[in-house]
Amino acid sequence: MSHFYGRQTCLNGHVVTSYVGATFADERMQPFCSQCGERTITDCPSCKFPQRGYSVDAVMSEKTTPRAFCGNCGKPYPWTERQLAAAAELVAEDEMLNATEKEQLTASFSEMTSENPRTTLAATKFKKLAAKAGKGLGEALQKTLVDVLSETAKKVLLGQ
Repeated sequence: MSHFYGRQTCLNGHVVTSYVGATFADERMQPFCSQCGERTITDCPSCKFPQRGYSVDAVMSEKTTPRAFCGNCGKPYPWTERQLAAAAELVAEDEMLNATEKEQLTASFSEMTSENPRTTLAATKFKKLAAKAGKGLGEALQKTLVDVLSETAKKVLLGQ
């Protein structure tokens, strides 16, 4: 069984360190993010379970970006909630989509943040509706959501 260090991340999703608990981690940790000034956390705000950082056994296998959801309680981390809320606000400002289309587009976001049977469908709907809204909104939404999108959604949207 692998041992993992903890991770310190700001509320906007910037990783401060992935070595919480290591002997050298104290010098890397900071109460506020040096990129955006937001407060930092090491535990899930919902269940207080530590964020997972690097693996002692396989450092290179661990993701360098924070996860979108807590692996203990399944709740979205604050940065995921913030990115989804910002994307919903962008959609609300669009003038080319009607209310139903805006609702459908916004509903696709949560399905695209996790690997599930509806991810490809949600990403396909997103792509169709974002194209109808115009290039500007589609690009802004992709930039806003890219850090919390599942790998399947990224493949559908970005052709990776």
